[in-house]
Amino acid sequence: MTERNDIPRTDLSVFPLNLGGNTFGWTSDEEQSFAVLDAFVAAGGNFIDTADVYSAWAEGHSGGESEEVLGKWLAARENREDVVIATKAGQHPEHSGQSREAVLGAIDASLERLQTDHVDLYYAHFDDESVTIEEQARVYDEVVRAGKARYVGLSNYSPDRMRQWFEFAKAEGLAVPVAIQPQYNLLHRKDYEQGYREIAQEYDVAVFSYFSLASGFLTGKYSSKEDLEGAARKDFVSGYFSETGIDAGLKVIDALKRVALNHDVEVTTAALAWLLAKGVTAPIASARTPEQLEALMAAPGVKLIQAEVDALDEASEAFA
Repeated sequence: MTERNDIPRTDLSVFPLNLGGNTFGWTSDEEQSFAVLDAFVAAGGNFIDTADVYSAWAEGHSGGESEEVLGKWLAARENREDVVIATKAGQHPEHSGQSREAVLGAIDASLERLQTDHVDLYYAHFDDESVTIEEQARVYDEVVRAGKARYVGLSNYSPDRMRQWFEFAKAEGLAVPVAIQPQYNLLHRKDYEQGYREIAQEYDVAVFSYFSLASGFLTGKYSSKEDLEGAARKDFVSGYFSETGIDAGLKVIDALKRVALNHDVEVTTAALAWLLAKGVTAPIASARTPEQLEALMAAPGVKLIQAEVDALDEASEAFA
């Protein structure tokens, strides 16, 4: 039986690897995206994460490309009830921010692109401090009450603003968020471990980490400073070393290689297994091709012993 983790206070149960949809319609064309999605489901996956803004940053794109590809796949495979779909609002160029008008417009546009009448998890993608938390909580509750989203999640909000949302929603009988989506990986530990983890524990929410592989650095494909210089995603990756330097990152890779060798898996798998050992419900990771999926899907089957977790903690201490 395929392993599943329950999302607290819901009837949703998800495979412990959340497939990131940021590549769909961007670095993966429609055919490649369908192949990745088919392989993911065939391997036991059921949880797919996207956002209305994906991939507005790419030349010639306007946002919504990922949702459109995913919607075509759902329609072609007729499997909407077999998968858990998460999307996000707040960044699409036509529905920017978290005002009531923006969110209500965003959810309708997302549902049209996804070719479904509801999403399972709807995230407030980025905070909008021009809108009070109370107003934001009310509009997301409105989306849930309308049946357009089953549950609510939060991403990229400060711990203080998240806490305000939880407390207000509980006090007012509104839809209380069931998940948070923080940036968390071996090279980005401090924010989660010193802030968001307490939120997750206090309010009993699922944790779905993004940048779980540090923009590809934790796949082990960069073994020197020279490799990083030539990386297509250099700007993303180099951000992890602004304070600590790449040598600290390579120290983490060396430790990951030792752990991966113990389990006869890839470095990628070991990096995700560490997140699962740290209590992440399902790390988010994307695959451009089906071949890249194997290392991701293997992570839930790798149970690190405490000594291995400790070794990786020590190697990544500079980022904690």
